This record gives sequence, structure tokens and C-alpha cells, in this order.
Amino acid sequence: MMKELKEIILNGNDLTLEDMVSVARRGLKVSLSEEAIKNVLASRKIIDDIVENGKTVYGVTTGFGEFCNVTISKEDCKSLQENLIRSHACGYGPKFPKDTVRAIMVARANALSKGYSGIRLETLNTLIDMLNKGVHPLIPEKGSLGASGDLAPLAHMVLPMLGLGEAEYNGEILQGKEAMDRAGIPVIELDAKEGLALINGTQVLTAAGALATYDAIKLLKVSDIAAALTMEALRGITDAFDERIHIIRAHEGQLATARNILKLVDESTYVTRQGQLRVQDAYSIRCVPQIHGASKDTINYVKNKVEIEINSVTDNPIITREGDVISGGNFHGEPMALSFDFLGIGAAEIADVSERRLERLINHQLNDLPAFLAKHGGLNSGFMITQYAAAALVSENKILAHPASVDSIPSSANQEDLVSMGTIAARTARDIIKNAERVVATEIMAACQAIDFRKEDNMRLGKGTSEAYKVVRQSIDFIENDKDIEMYKYLDKATELIENGSLLESVEEKIALEY
Repeated sequence: MMKELKEIILNGNDLTLEDMVSVARRGLKVSLSEEAIKNVLASRKIIDDIVENGKTVYGVTTGFGEFCNVTISKEDCKSLQENLIRSHACGYGPKFPKDTVRAIMVARANALSKGYSGIRLETLNTLIDMLNKGVHPLIPEKGSLGASGDLAPLAHMVLPMLGLGEAEYNGEILQGKEAMDRAGIPVIELDAKEGLALINGTQVLTAAGALATYDAIKLLKVSDIAAALTMEALRGITDAFDERIHIIRAHEGQLATARNILKLVDESTYVTRQGQLRVQDAYSIRCVPQIHGASKDTINYVKNKVEIEINSVTDNPIITREGDVISGGNFHGEPMALSFDFLGIGAAEIADVSERRLERLINHQLNDLPAFLAKHGGLNSGFMITQYAAAALVSENKILAHPASVDSIPSSANQEDLVSMGTIAARTARDIIKNAERVVATEIMAACQAIDFRKEDNMRLGKGTSEAYKVVRQSIDFIENDKDIEMYKYLDKATELIENGSLLESVEEKIALEY
């Protein structure tokens, strides 16, 4: 369960994934800690001294990228920063959804609050005001290489701060200046280093991947619910989930999954024991702990990387506490690119195995249920084509799961000669997870249909699965005849139960699920 908070206080050190989700999706407000304010002011003084004394420092008194050897005069330092934003705002494609934009904004504010970037306090407060008052810049999804950070999309984030670009405010798309005016937030002029401080970081790829990670955690728990329902529908064997066989392999995700399944089906009369009806189940049922567990371990690894990254300084150059200005490569997205590729693969496997269980539910050659779970087959097709649609999503995921991080195209006249493509990795992981949610929703709906064919007065579902079944049946009826339905509407309802969290929350009120 998410912890209840009134406000997130940013200091750059302890923002959690759950905090980010609270800001992104629940509208929680943020503010700066006293320590953060002190560090931001100290860092800014170092930049002001550099400009005043005419020192040569990358991105402050020089151009950017290949232009790092071009010296910029004191008089032109402000123009340099606005020019940076205007020229770098060249993204393309669909806009990131509002929750992702809010996650981007809080991630960037948190990184800047550490006081290693040289931004002015008033500039950082403008970004925080936009977040708290609901001014959400329109940020195209495409156009970042994930090194040097997310330059193009973050430039779009900054445009409304300058009265440029576009933003959403109170559900309306407005020109940047009008959105800021309506929210009562003064636009700003950037000073030395500030444009670079705002856009030279990994916050777009990290935010998109962080929200995908959170959704994957929920999906893994729901996939255990789906597998347990399918086990009951197919009279599956519980012996394969005996903790003794999982302890001796000892992968945490595997153990957690086995425990989840046994808790979900506890007291069920549908499940069986070894040798009662058959000796072994197929892999998609018997090996659920090993398959789901591997994905759980994957997601836990990625969550750890996300929480490191959202509390990291990822721009360039870095202003040290001692007053040194060091050019480095913290903007490079490789650590997260690899992580989000891994996340996408882990989620794709959940869709793979869920579709295989769906096939076992509807294929009468593999079970003792009516073909395609149709009560009157022939005139009715039942769940026949739901498996087609799930198979299409699984196949699409196989293409999306190709790792983005193994690709690179040099940029900036070969100065930036190997880039991460981490933003692509994050976006594709998100898309894989959305596809997987639909596949798992289809399995759950089919499992409930199959269970209804087995219903007898003395039969009962498990402690957890009975709650899941009840939630599904509150929204989706047993399908008697094709003429009474439009299948996609039923599938949409099942998918929504996963997306809005209601299915998982209802089950977790009865039993605690691990991931």
C-alpha cells in the first residue's frame, strides 16, 4: 500500500519510487528542504563568480557539444542559455501523458535540489510552482538519445518557463505564456549555466521508466492472481508450489511467487494434489514460481536502479562543494538504458506465459472444458479470438523487447560517439507492460468463465482467488451467447480492473502479496 503523505520535501537524497508516483498520479505537492535551499544558493554563487571573473568553463562561458571550444562573452551568457533551449526543443511525436510529465518535473527538481548544478533558487522554484499549480509542459516522446541526457524533451519542459512552447493547464492546451499567466507564475529569463542545468540530465528516460517499473510491480502481483485462477479452472496441482522445493533454489522472486499462489488458493476445493487427477501440470502452470519469480527479480533490480537514479546528479559540468567545476559524463543514460531493456524483457515474459495459460483454458484438446469456453459452441465462438488478440500482443512484445541499449548513433560531430538510447528503452518497456496487462486481463476473464463451468454447490475458491473472482463478476458477466456481447468491451473492463488497481487492492485487503 502507498504511504499517506501531505507533501514531498525534496533534498535530492531520499525520493522513493512511491513518492514519485504520488506526485505524478495523485497530485501531491513538493517543496525544498532547508538543506537543499542552502546547497542551491552555494552552488549558484560559484557560477556567478566564474562569470564575473571571466573563467573558461564548459556550458557557462563556452558553447555546447562540439562548440565547447567557442568562448562566450560575459554579455552573451544569458543569450547562450535561452538559445540552448530554443534550439534543443526539437522533439517529435505523441506527447508524454500528464503523469509522466509530472514525474519528469519532480525528478529534475530533485536532482537540482542537491546543489551541484549551479541553478538559481528562483529558477528552481519556478519549476516547482509549475508542478504544484498544475502547469504541465507538452513534451514530445521522441527525440532523445539518452546522452547527453534527455536534451530535446527537457528543453520542451523548459519552454513554458520562458513563456514559450505549450502547456496543459486545467485540462486545456495553452501557449506557454498564457498557461503560466493563468496559474499566476511569472516567466523567467535564464542566467548563466541555467539552461544547461535544466536540460542536461536523464530525468525523462528515468521518469518514464520509473512509472513503468511501478506498473510492472503491480502487474506481477496481478499475474500471480491470474495464474491462481487458471490453476483452479484447470484443477491444477499445488504440490509444485511446496516451499521446500523453492528453498533449495532460493531465488527470492521464485519463493515469493510460490508463497503467493498458495495463499491465493488456500482453502480452495478446485485445486488438486499430485496424482489425484494427474501427476504433473504443464510448464505454464507448474513453473509459475520460476517464470514469474524471474520477472520479479528483474523488476526488483530495476527498482533499485531507479531509486539510485532519481536521487543522482546527472548533468554536466558538476559544481563541487569545494568550488571546482568538473566536466564528466553523469548525463549518460547507460545504467538506466540497460535496466529498462531488462524491465521490458521481464514484463514480456509475463505476457508470454499468460497467453500460454489462456490457450490451455480455451483449447478443449488440453482440458475437459467446452471448446473456447463457449456454452453453445458453433453458433458461438466464445473466447476463440481472444487468444488471437493476446498472441498478437505477445508477438509485438517480442519485437519491442529487442534491447535499445545495444544501438548507438554518434552525434555532435562525433564528440558524443556512443549514446544510450535509454529513453527508447523506457518507452518500449512501458508499451510492453501495457500489452502484458491486456494479456493478463484476458486470462483472468477466461479463467472466471472456465470456473463458472465447474461450479457446484460444494465447490469453493481460495481465500484470495474468491475475492478476485468477485471483483471480476461485479463488472463482467458470464458470457452465455455471442449475440449478447461485444467482446472488446468486456476485455476493456477486465483491463481497467488491472490499470486502476481495484482488482489488486481488493485481493490485498484479504491477503498480502509479495513481489
